[in-house]
Amino acid sequence: MSDAVLSARTALVTGASSGIGWETARLLAGHGATVLVHARTTGEAEAAVARLVDAGVRRDQLVELAADFTHLSEVAVLAGTVVKHYPALDLLVNNAAAMAPERCTLTDDGNEVSLQVNFLAAHLLAKLLRAPLSSAGDARIVNVSSSLHRTASMNWSDPHRVKKYSRVAAYAQSQLALTMATADMAPAGSGITAVSVNPGLCDTALLPLYGRVGAPAAEGAVAVMRLCLPETVVVNGAYFDGGVIAATAPAAQEERSLKRLAKLADQLVGQAA
Repeated sequence: MSDAVLSARTALVTGASSGIGWETARLLAGHGATVLVHARTTGEAEAAVARLVDAGVRRDQLVELAADFTHLSEVAVLAGTVVKHYPALDLLVNNAAAMAPERCTLTDDGNEVSLQVNFLAAHLLAKLLRAPLSSAGDARIVNVSSSLHRTASMNWSDPHRVKKYSRVAAYAQSQLALTMATADMAPAGSGITAVSVNPGLCDTALLPLYGRVGAPAAEGAVAVMRLCLPETVVVNGAYFDGGVIAATAPAAQEERSLKRLAKLADQLVGQAA
């Protein structure tokens, strides 16, 4: 790719060690962006960067960052590193995702693991990175969601689903929360636009949850990448599916539910914020 439409822009892609995240990082770099490549560990980040270089990306366009999203303190440290070194951040792609395990599993922060990795980490990053995102002018947040969010409901009385756990329900709830919270990540006057996208069913580590055959991860990354391009017109809070704006779950349009989620999310990230 010789297109340099993003040559003056910096993008942070979470969960970029494999799958859609890695492919998105490759595409962003191909369009000229400086890409902050996030992975769970330093070793995974370095390996992802090495594979990107092997795929033809210039090494000076890539910066490896590590943070285990099962620890909110590491999310906060990651955000602090970005703020320190990048006073302007043009793109935040919240792609990191974990499959809910067979049994209900809580992180050290006390949150159900998929809720924390898939939603709370993104919520926290959007808050802690608001200054560099606002400074960039016309920055975008792209949340990689799932069509499964439409099957979900928020369990307000037991958000970690300790009492009645289902891995599919837990994962779907995490994607519903991410989709619902998208507009709130870009407050009016912030200069940020936030959207969510269903990249389609792709052959990634999450595929076993769906029990079906998936398309190559590169195809999903194209849907994500499209929303990062300045030529693509986006509206704050919109949900994209198949390249077009689509209907979200009804809860994503309920003002009372959105306020309730914002309050819950702030409580669950606690002191990390």
